[in-house]
Amino acid sequence: MPGTDGLWLAQAVWVTQSAGVAQAVADWIVSGDPGVDTHGLDVNRFDPAIVSRRFTRERSSESYDEVYDIRHPHTATRRLRGLRRTPFHQRYEELGAVFGEGGGWERPLWFEANAPLVDELETVPVRDDWAAQNWSPIAAAEAHATRTAVALYDLTALPRVEVFGPGATALLQRLLTTNVDVAVGRVVYGMLLDEQGGILSDVTVTRLDTERYMIGTNGNLDLVHLGERAPEGVWVRQLSPGQGGLGLWGPRARAVLESLTDDDVSNEGFGFFRAKEIDVAGVRTLALRVSYVGELGWELYVSADNAVFLWDALWEAGRAHGLVAAGRRAFNALRLEKGYRAFGHDMTREHSPAEAGLDFAVRMDKDDFVGKAALVGRPVTTRLVPLTLDDPTRVVLGSEPVFLPGAAEAAGYVTSADQGYTLGVSIAYAWLPPELAEPGTALEVEYFAERLSATVRAEPLYDPEMAAIRR
Repeated sequence: MPGTDGLWLAQAVWVTQSAGVAQAVADWIVSGDPGVDTHGLDVNRFDPAIVSRRFTRERSSESYDEVYDIRHPHTATRRLRGLRRTPFHQRYEELGAVFGEGGGWERPLWFEANAPLVDELETVPVRDDWAAQNWSPIAAAEAHATRTAVALYDLTALPRVEVFGPGATALLQRLLTTNVDVAVGRVVYGMLLDEQGGILSDVTVTRLDTERYMIGTNGNLDLVHLGERAPEGVWVRQLSPGQGGLGLWGPRARAVLESLTDDDVSNEGFGFFRAKEIDVAGVRTLALRVSYVGELGWELYVSADNAVFLWDALWEAGRAHGLVAAGRRAFNALRLEKGYRAFGHDMTREHSPAEAGLDFAVRMDKDDFVGKAALVGRPVTTRLVPLTLDDPTRVVLGSEPVFLPGAAEAAGYVTSADQGYTLGVSIAYAWLPPELAEPGTALEVEYFAERLSATVRAEPLYDPEMAAIRR
């Protein structure tokens, strides 16, 4: 635990988990390998910015109340809502946002203002009563608008840290699978591994200066991991609370941005996986040419005091291009269509990069990095692959078992799942033995004691040529 040498602390629920957690912690202390995924029981997962005595009481009592409830996996906490609000919160309320919660942040799931767009869909998706909880077909309309026009997504709550000071490059080269010693203005993707080659996190790294980097992380665990290993003179600090972040994504994103800046945002002047500061409507903005939904566009980061001004400028300029505000439900569906992983859902320290389909982000030819030696001899015993349900009107939610047709024992399990609204398919990513992970393999996903036929597919399902994102 940071700040307290020699203290190991993990969370167990009731006596039923105590022995297992104790075993994991003992193995962790003795060998450095807990043997199982630990991110869900590590107390460092809680952001210190929201933890307080009241927070602990409220969330603990809610967990106690719900311990025997049948709880929907998409149900958000009802305690201490509104604790953290992004600069755009009032604009979202004006658009009829339906909010969820993550890390204390209020995060729009979809916008009721987009309800008329549902009537424009060729096919309106439907769900059974369970899957339809905390969901709306408006998410499908927002996904289609992203693929055909342009949409704004709130990225403020996505955790970002800055690593800077003499030695920052050497630190990140040692901890990350990718090469961060690139030109200033480059963005790279890589992973933090443990000594056994298991995935602790996946991150994007933007080189802002010779010894200054912005890292898009997966939460406080990454901040602690980096901070504990930073040598004297290298600083690691949070950025998200002081910024506003927006994703401007879709085939018309460049047209919207060009109307507000004199900087060159053409494909030639601002290439994919590049970053630079530009002037947008008079606001100095850090722009990253990256997209988690698989479309042309930029992540835009500004100081919190400029954020609403930037939103209003983009909103006004985007009206002529069909701009919509879009929420997390559309975001999740689009990233699954594109095959982008989510740490903690799709992979953990129990998986290697090769098993997770992320070995492209491992640079084995660079100098030593944490976990490199273990990767050399680590076999691939399981693989993460996409399935599509044979009946596109059915949908699963994650954690369902996967079977060979007619088999009694499960062969794997679903991680993330959603409807691929713009492809007309129902997607479920699953961990499977390598021999069952080949495209075309027929399988079954069990959902409420019903076996749903499914087929393994090649990935990504959307735009395998990467034409849309690089246009």
